[in-house]
Amino acid sequence: MSAARAARLGDGYAMTHAWLFTGPPGAGRSQAALAFAAALMCTDPDEIGCGRCEACRLALAGTHTDLLHVVPQRVNIPVDYVRRTIVPQAARLPTVAAWRVIVIENADRLNTDAADALLKTVEEPPEHTVIIMCAPSADPQDFSQTLRSRCRHLYVPAPTEHEVVRILVEEEGATEHDARLAAAATMRHVGRARLLVRSDQVQKRRSMAINLAELVFHGAQAFQAVGGLVKAAETEAVEAHKAEDEAERAKLENALGMGAKGKGAGKALGGVASSIKALEEEQKKRGTRRKRDMFDLVLVDLAGVYRDAMIIQSGAGLALIHPDYEGLAREIAERTTPEDLVECQEAIAQCRERLAQQVQPAVAFGGMLGRIRLACKVS
Repeated sequence: MSAARAARLGDGYAMTHAWLFTGPPGAGRSQAALAFAAALMCTDPDEIGCGRCEACRLALAGTHTDLLHVVPQRVNIPVDYVRRTIVPQAARLPTVAAWRVIVIENADRLNTDAADALLKTVEEPPEHTVIIMCAPSADPQDFSQTLRSRCRHLYVPAPTEHEVVRILVEEEGATEHDARLAAAATMRHVGRARLLVRSDQVQKRRSMAINLAELVFHGAQAFQAVGGLVKAAETEAVEAHKAEDEAERAKLENALGMGAKGKGAGKALGGVASSIKALEEEQKKRGTRRKRDMFDLVLVDLAGVYRDAMIIQSGAGLALIHPDYEGLAREIAERTTPEDLVECQEAIAQCRERLAQQVQPAVAFGGMLGRIRLACKVS
């Protein structure tokens, strides 16, 4: 927290107003950003970022009055949201803390227009405003290079397997064996690892994804299994946020007075339909993003099998992503060449691109399987 200490001491060289936090999925970029925000807002005179004072607790929860915590739910962060919410919030003076902090998760979802709308604020932020953007990397494909040039970059590494195992055992009550498997299968992504040890649904979806690599060698079975896998992924995406969406709708209906009785109630409620429709459209857009993210996890699990086959072929001796499917990875390694496995990975990458282009999931997955079958020389 040297930057926060510098900010408190007024060291302008060590402190800056625009930051880019990068790191692999599950590394804790957003948690690090909120911890930085807490350190800037901390009221403890001796320990900066104490984690105990009210300011720290509110900042870590993302609810401090001087903190705007942006968690994108759509495919992209809309330019209108940047103009109407982020920019005005950044321009306001802090009310109770020494700093106003803007944390933008998944800042790689800022499209060109949104990034341009944010540029002036990042270039010339108000004196007591700090903007922290989180993205997978500083690569041009992940983040606007114009914004990147205005930010100080901080890389957040993934936690060690030992640390992930400790968290799962102590906080989730997982066994040592299950914790190690979850840490490996999720590539040390703490959030995904938590879900894997606690959810039968997540475990089933993972198995279905990995088993596609086995079914490729069994005629049309892989294509037949795609329908069930797509449905399972979509159901998981919906169920994970169902209660949240229903609560949001109920809150809006209550605010609009739906269910009211008496004279004039019908007329008063006549104009709420547009508000309900707008919410439904917003939730639909969020749902599209959630399903796409879920399909991406399916592809990550499937790609892991072919990566493990590469490791086995090369004799590199590295740890496997799916140690519980080592037998399948060895079978694939024996039946393919290194070039074949590269082609399998390319097929998975192409499927991801097609999903981003809004190709129907069953079609995108079917094309991927066809290409993998050719790579594996399946007649």
